[in-house]
Amino acid sequence: MKRFRFPLRPVAVLRAHLETRAREAFASAMHRYVQSEQDLMRARVRMRALEAELFSGRAQRFRADEAALLLADYRRECGAEVETERRMIAARDEMEQRRKDYIEAHRKLEVVHRLEAKARSAYRREAEREEQAEFDDFAGRRRIKPFPFAT
Repeated sequence: MKRFRFPLRPVAVLRAHLETRAREAFASAMHRYVQSEQDLMRARVRMRALEAELFSGRAQRFRADEAALLLADYRRECGAEVETERRMIAARDEMEQRRKDYIEAHRKLEVVHRLEAKARSAYRREAEREEQAEFDDFAGRRRIKPFPFAT
C-alpha cells in the first residue's frame, strides 16, 4: 500500500503558522497589559504620597506658595493617573481581542488536526483490511492445493 498523504497538509501548515502568530500577538498584548497595570500602580503610589504630603502640610504652619506648588503637582498627577488608567483599559481590551483571535486560530488548527486523525484512522483501517484480504487469499490458496500423498 502506498504511503499516507494528507491532502490538507498545506492548510494545516498555514493554520499552524497563523496560530503561532496569534499566540505571539496575545503574549505581546498580555505583556503590554501587565506593564500598563504596573504603571497605574506606580501612578497611584505617587498620588497617595502627594495626598499624604498635602494633608500633612495642613497640620503644620500653612505656606501658600508650597501649598500652591503641591496642589499643582497633585492635579498633574491626577491627570497622569487618569491617562494611565485609560491606557491600561485600552491594553486590557486589546489583550482580550488578541486572546479571542488566538482561541479562534487554535480552534481552526484543531479542526485540521482532527480531520488528519480521522484520515489516518481510515487509512490504517484500509491497510489492515487489505492485509487481512491478502492473508485470507494466501490461506485460501494453500487450502486448495491437494496434498501430494493424497489418493
